[in-house]
Amino acid sequence: MPRNSMNPHARKLTFRESFAIFRRIFGLMFKSYPGFLILAIICILVSSGAGVLGNVFVGDVLIDQFILPIVADPNASTSLYGIPMDLSTLIFLMAGIYLVGVGCAYAYQILVSQIGQGTQKKLRDQVFERMEQLPLSYFDRRAFGDVMSVYTNDIDTLREMISRVLPMLVTSIVTMIASMAAMIALQEWPLILVVLAFLVIILVVVLSVTKRSSKYFIAQQRILGATNGYIEEMISGQKVIKVFNHETQTKEGFDTLNEELCKNTTKAVQFSNILGPVVNNLANIQYVVIALIGGLAIAYGFMAKPGVILSYMQLGRSFTMPISQLAMNINMLIMALAGGQRIFELMDATPEVDKGYVTLVNAEDDGSGNPVPCDHYTGKWAWKHPHTDGSGTTFKWLRGKINLYDVDFGYVPGKTVLHDITLYAEPGQKVAFVGPTGAGKTTITNLLNRFYDIEDGKIRFDDININKIQKHDLRRAMGMVLQETNLFTDTVRENIRYGNPNATDEDVVRAAQLANADNFIRMLPNGYDTVLEGAGSGLSQGQRQLISIARAACANPPVLILDEATSSIDSRTEALVQKGMDAIMKGRTVFVIAHRLSTIQNSDVIMVLEQGRIIERGTHTSLLEQKGKYHQLYTGGKVTEE
Repeated sequence: MPRNSMNPHARKLTFRESFAIFRRIFGLMFKSYPGFLILAIICILVSSGAGVLGNVFVGDVLIDQFILPIVADPNASTSLYGIPMDLSTLIFLMAGIYLVGVGCAYAYQILVSQIGQGTQKKLRDQVFERMEQLPLSYFDRRAFGDVMSVYTNDIDTLREMISRVLPMLVTSIVTMIASMAAMIALQEWPLILVVLAFLVIILVVVLSVTKRSSKYFIAQQRILGATNGYIEEMISGQKVIKVFNHETQTKEGFDTLNEELCKNTTKAVQFSNILGPVVNNLANIQYVVIALIGGLAIAYGFMAKPGVILSYMQLGRSFTMPISQLAMNINMLIMALAGGQRIFELMDATPEVDKGYVTLVNAEDDGSGNPVPCDHYTGKWAWKHPHTDGSGTTFKWLRGKINLYDVDFGYVPGKTVLHDITLYAEPGQKVAFVGPTGAGKTTITNLLNRFYDIEDGKIRFDDININKIQKHDLRRAMGMVLQETNLFTDTVRENIRYGNPNATDEDVVRAAQLANADNFIRMLPNGYDTVLEGAGSGLSQGQRQLISIARAACANPPVLILDEATSSIDSRTEALVQKGMDAIMKGRTVFVIAHRLSTIQNSDVIMVLEQGRIIERGTHTSLLEQKGKYHQLYTGGKVTEE
């Protein structure tokens, strides 16, 4: 199935959606770091309170209660709200208040940094854990680069919000409340009305601009994911791009996405950058208006305390400045919420459903040919089948018998791609699938592993419905060698041991020898300890495929699926590998998809598929005698791949 990128064009988040995302983020923070979070909030409260208290002290206390009385009478006694105190003591007290505020500010910055980084780690852990639980169909519909963007851009943006925006948001709210409380306590209502009037003006400007900018920030976050997906696909397909001289078209495709990203980002930044200067200038105008009105009030005798005017000027700035700070960081908040939406979309995706209860256990022969479960590794496996009718638990040897009965399947509801598939594979039999592209060959093998669940019919493994078998154990009983090799950044030894962690070094070498990979592996710089990087880019395609075949041999499963396993190997190497493959397949149930009919002529049965139906079945000889589709494919010289 084709993979489509997530829609880069996003609608604006509603308030309900934004609040739900914010609540989940806060819940994760509180669950992970309750002590740090509470302590950070306390430090923010103290730091903000100290700043507001300092503004009150400078005007109402320092000037009105100390400096002006001393100027009027150098011998006058001074007090702080009735408590006798000299000027030097007051200065030390103010210094202490500011010092506590600075200390708390430093402490909460450290705390929120810890919370932000820790939450980022936990989010990545949870997203990766959920990703491992998702079915293949999820990734069929999404570009890999777009999914990777969740781990990088979205989670990192969320961390920035936690570390920078949220503390600023709490600080701003606390500062505004404390500033308003202080202004009310000073009881100069004309000046309070001036501050409230400017608050209304500033809020109207902020809401108007953010309403326009939010949709661009959301679109920016999503188009960034789409761009990453496109880049990932183009990097992985560089060889194809160059072979078909598609560089110009590829660049045009990237330019289209990049232009849209640039357009959305430019619009978003333009609107967000307008807010800071506008709000700051409104705050400066407010500062001047308060000073002007206060000065006139003193000149005409309506106000007797000039220090209070200074306090209101500072408190008014403290009241409106947080709005300016929020306005300048609103882009980060919106981007984080958009990123949070993408993160939680992945985390809320429906995981792979597994209601199986039949499991694989290590077993030994009881002397009568019956399996007996044991705790240690024996190399022999049995099905542990607890019966739901209360008749107890039975144990059956893992043998590799596969049966499909009238199986129907479609990747998309209403579009069936397999029709009435019925086949029988006894332990040790080799079953081959041939047919034109899109006939359904690979789809059948995907159903055997339960990468997808069938719509109708039954599939049985050792006479057990595979829906009753836990997927982990079902897949452990099967080995796959795909046309597309997948090697991981690790040593050659660990790549071969990938499907069987219990394999010894001798088992790894034996598997490599069986696949005829031992000779070239020993010629590598460090032999089996050579670290493969870039999906084994230093090896030829054939060598990578040989390691994949050795991996399947090392896993030692009773059922083996070979999906174009030798398609990337030259004819000479294929002849060598075929001997190893014959040894690997001995005693196993094997399903083979191959475009080289020479590799399947010795199959016990060959299934010919067309448009999702089995139209012919039989041995190589009997199918040639029928003069049907298989004869046509054979005489044509090849079978096209699916």
